[in-house]
Amino acid sequence: MLNLLELEQLSAFAEYGTLSKAAEKLNISQPTITRTMQRLEEEFGVPLFERSKNHIALNETGEQAVSYAVQLLKDAKEAVDAVRAFDRSRHTITVSSCAPAPLWRLLPALSDAFPDMTLSSSIKNNASVLEDVKSGHCLLAVLPGIPEEGKIPETYCCRPFMKENLAVCVPPDHVLAWYKEVSFEVLNGYNFLLGTRLGFWDDMCREKMPASRFLVQTDQFTMEELIRESSLPCFVTDVAEYDEEIYGDRIVIPVSDQAAKITFHIVYNGTDKKYAPAFAQLFNF
Repeated sequence: MLNLLELEQLSAFAEYGTLSKAAEKLNISQPTITRTMQRLEEEFGVPLFERSKNHIALNETGEQAVSYAVQLLKDAKEAVDAVRAFDRSRHTITVSSCAPAPLWRLLPALSDAFPDMTLSSSIKNNASVLEDVKSGHCLLAVLPGIPEEGKIPETYCCRPFMKENLAVCVPPDHVLAWYKEVSFEVLNGYNFLLGTRLGFWDDMCREKMPASRFLVQTDQFTMEELIRESSLPCFVTDVAEYDEEIYGDRIVIPVSDQAAKITFHIVYNGTDKKYAPAFAQLFNF
């Protein structure tokens, strides 16, 4: 019976070219990997190597064995990952969201509805959220609108969840301060403060404002200090809490583009017997 550890050593030998390098990479001794190559030949029942006095190399049959070994190792990893994911799914509700704001409302609702379950959430761009949906890595997904046809499986349900509208926040003496509303076309070219873990909002701003530069802040304290002390504009929404201690006398100006007016949608598997009925009731607005 083929052993995955032995196949891993065979794959390493093919990758690194010599037994000594493969042994070093795998943190094992060279005699150990030498014995493994001998056992593999015995298990396959055919010669896998061409040997000379101080050299060993794969023959054509050995190269074929390596290709199968690589595939078996890949399949084994996928099987382990799938089983672990299944076990997590029995105890965990995993949410992939395209933005932070929906999680502020969604997670408390899920916690109330499923008090015995662990909640796990992540904020990603749209493509990554859709990939999580297709791969089954999340039970719930949040997307900025109804996905295009074919983007999610036909068995999945898509329900409107909440709205969020983007705005810019500028000091009263900023050139933009006199606008009642402002478009991305006007904003393009102005430099902005920008936070992290914004999901699709980050991609949207960069796409709509290619001539702008963004001063990205990973530390919340630093971000708040820059909002207080600098004249750079920043983004806010009508969902996020507006803290006057941070924003002071800054002026909030709505972004007029339809792309900045979002209706988030919840996506889940409508055939999931365990969760679909509860999700349908929970999100039946």
